Amino acid sequence: MTTVRIVPARHIRPPRAPDGSYVPDWWPHQRLIVLADDAGHRAVPLWLIAGHKGLLGRLGRMGRPAADAEVTSGLLETAVRVLGTAGTEVSAVDIEPASDDVPELRSDTVTARVGLATAAGSRPVTVGAEYGLALAAVAGAPVRVADAVMDRLAVPVAGEDMLAPFLPPADARPARRFEPRNMAFTEGLDYWELAGSFSDDGQPAGPGYSCTAAGRSAVLAATVPEPAGSAVLVQTIAAEDYRGRTVTFRGKLRATDMAGQAGLHVAVSGPSSESTGTRPLLGHGSSLTAPGSSDWTWHEVTTPIPGEATVIRFGISLTGHGRIELRGAELTPAPPGTR
Repeated sequence: MTTVRIVPARHIRPPRAPDGSYVPDWWPHQRLIVLADDAGHRAVPLWLIAGHKGLLGRLGRMGRPAADAEVTSGLLETAVRVLGTAGTEVSAVDIEPASDDVPELRSDTVTARVGLATAAGSRPVTVGAEYGLALAAVAGAPVRVADAVMDRLAVPVAGEDMLAPFLPPADARPARRFEPRNMAFTEGLDYWELAGSFSDDGQPAGPGYSCTAAGRSAVLAATVPEPAGSAVLVQTIAAEDYRGRTVTFRGKLRATDMAGQAGLHVAVSGPSSESTGTRPLLGHGSSLTAPGSSDWTWHEVTTPIPGEATVIRFGISLTGHGRIELRGAELTPAPPGTR
């Protein structure tokens, strides 16, 4: 087994191949995690679902066990403390492919085998890769990959930057100044994400909802008569250019057979918490449609952006049966110095 170092990246894979075509078995909005073998100067990319940001945020704590003040901040921290009280430790977390011939490591092709050590011996428990890595971060346990997997999938890394082989060239990356993109949906749903809430640790929306883009519009719809929970179709941008100002998100909405709530939403979040990996909600706003059906109608939401804001999310939401469509979307900041 090869013990690897976890190197999180901010890079998110779009739902398209490098040539621009859609690839059915690529899960959209995957976040890059690199499994680095420093001794062997090689690394393997692991693509995890970006919706698990609360879990992935813990990876920056690899090798540092949770402090007493942190164990009450999340379920994983509490679980590690309970295991320790019962005389059980997380000895290691092994990343295991579903078969010997998987072409790459992704959430749907690997699992995490968590070793639990007790005085009477040890036993493994299999969990999702996201949870396994987060548990290793909280418990301070090593992460390992089979030598055969490393030999087959790892790529050599010449320098010290383990992310370099897996990121586009610097001159091909988006500028640091983030602006809304694909607001007319001419590129399908690129830069938009289907999720289950506006919180930073929101889980992906369940099978009761779907989203599509056609005719310069986006559609968020229930796929079953009584879907559980709610869904949002959102775009996320950095808040640095908008701090101390207000932003207005506007667009035309058309509702069909609405039974619950739907409409425009904006959410503003602050820096990620080191202990929980989540971002505090600093502000939000919404403009809801009425139940039933309605033709295209302009809606808008205006929200102040505090100085400590780091992320702005905007889009449409849907709770319950029905269908909501968005077109003509715009996110406009107030002039500098105005509120």
